[in-house]
Amino acid sequence: MKTAVIVFPGSNCDRDMAVALRDVTGQAPAMVWHRDTALPEGVDLIAVPGGFSYGDYLRSGAMAARSPIMRAVVEAAGRGAAVLGVCNGFQILTEAGLLPGALMRNAGLTFVCRDVTLKVENNQTAFTHRYDNGEQIRVPVAHHDGNYFADDETLARLEGEGRIAFRYAENVNGSRHDIAGIVNDGGNVLGMMPHPERLIEAPQGGTDGRRMFEGLLAAVN
Repeated sequence: MKTAVIVFPGSNCDRDMAVALRDVTGQAPAMVWHRDTALPEGVDLIAVPGGFSYGDYLRSGAMAARSPIMRAVVEAAGRGAAVLGVCNGFQILTEAGLLPGALMRNAGLTFVCRDVTLKVENNQTAFTHRYDNGEQIRVPVAHHDGNYFADDETLARLEGEGRIAFRYAENVNGSRHDIAGIVNDGGNVLGMMPHPERLIEAPQGGTDGRRMFEGLLAAVN
């Protein structure tokens, strides 16, 4: 599987993502700078990592979504390449129009950094097929703007089309419908606030995140 990690000014989880991808796939990902205009030829998975792109000025992810490389990411997603946006990456994907809704300030107006329990809502995607529907997994979060918001019509569409991938078992940020992660209508773009790349080997305290990357590898191969 050929992978790439997008790097913005202020990204701070790009190396975590790179280590996870290298560990699971056996190949180091291409690290693609935000000012680049093209992705590596034949890339199968594009990861948009967490952090504080552009210092979270204006809105989290708003400036990064307008970086030159994001045009190539949007085009690749349209061709069916897998795109995974985690934390700030989820924010960027909504700002770029690849996913509906927005990520707002946490309901408690505080930074949340802790492990959370997620319920798997849809295991019929390349990202989630190594999990069972209804399974509960443990994944860390670290965000200040993870409160997922969408209007009632959009939420009804996400629910009706089975596009909610993960929900919080305990809502830590005020997200509507307890949403922790959603996919696009094609199922090849996933945005989620929790960090699966931080739980891929036992010394990290668990491996619940590893199955996502193993599932992507199996889906591509």
